[in-house]
Amino acid sequence: MAEINKYQDTLKQYKTDLKDADITAKVQEIISKKMAGNNTLDVYKKLYTCIDLTTLNTTDTKEDVWKFTEKVNDFEGSRPDIKNVAAICVYPNFAEVVKEALTAEDVKIACVSGGFPTSQTFSEVKIAETALAVANGADEIDIVLNLGLFLEENYEETCEEIDELKHACRNAHLKVILETGALKSASLIMKASVLALYSGADFLKTSTGKVYEGATLEAAYVMCNAIKEYHNKTGRKVGFKASGGIATTEDAVKYYTIVKEVLGDEWCNNELFRIGASRLAQNLLDSIK
Repeated sequence: MAEINKYQDTLKQYKTDLKDADITAKVQEIISKKMAGNNTLDVYKKLYTCIDLTTLNTTDTKEDVWKFTEKVNDFEGSRPDIKNVAAICVYPNFAEVVKEALTAEDVKIACVSGGFPTSQTFSEVKIAETALAVANGADEIDIVLNLGLFLEENYEETCEEIDELKHACRNAHLKVILETGALKSASLIMKASVLALYSGADFLKTSTGKVYEGATLEAAYVMCNAIKEYHNKTGRKVGFKASGGIATTEDAVKYYTIVKEVLGDEWCNNELFRIGASRLAQNLLDSIK
């Protein structure tokens, strides 16, 4: 019983009884007052370096992934004023392909894992998949929070699974996807954020972009506040990743604005802020031109 209580006790340390209308109002206020100041060429260039360039198609082949990686290689040095994307994100069976093809410096290999995008499989399978992805070259692992366990308030199993996957990552960073489109309410998003942080997440990520609604500014605001409060309590910096439907330069600047206003300038870099996207990269380059 004490084990179960420690998760409830952790949640009690945070303000989780959030009202959706209050969050919406706060987001609108931030965007209306602060976004214009971030709508600059320098921010566009910085946002480009925060992209996890993603290909997660059922039809992906080794050749597709190789060519996808070569585009990132080709960009290297082509624009001295713009650094490359932060990472290439693929299914775990393609980690080795990216590792072989990648010549661009400082670009990480990220893999979705753990029964992505539903997280509905055996924990042993999730652990094995994660360990194999890391062994094949993944620097970062993106897993989905087990929403089935979380929504039935089985917090012990929810957190223990994240902890085990964190261990399977070894030195790779663990991003925990909350699938905020399924959680919907600010209160549930806050609780999921707190438990993921407590369990060792290196990043909180909004969405898979596969089944439910993708990222929203409201979800980003709640998650960033959880990260801020966690940092204040523990001193540990955890990153934030927005993902799912972010395609335009305007969208990207809005998420940057939320991160900057809630977490501050020190989070506005690709060590602590990412955007998972496929179309955004070209749109940002067009905006920069």
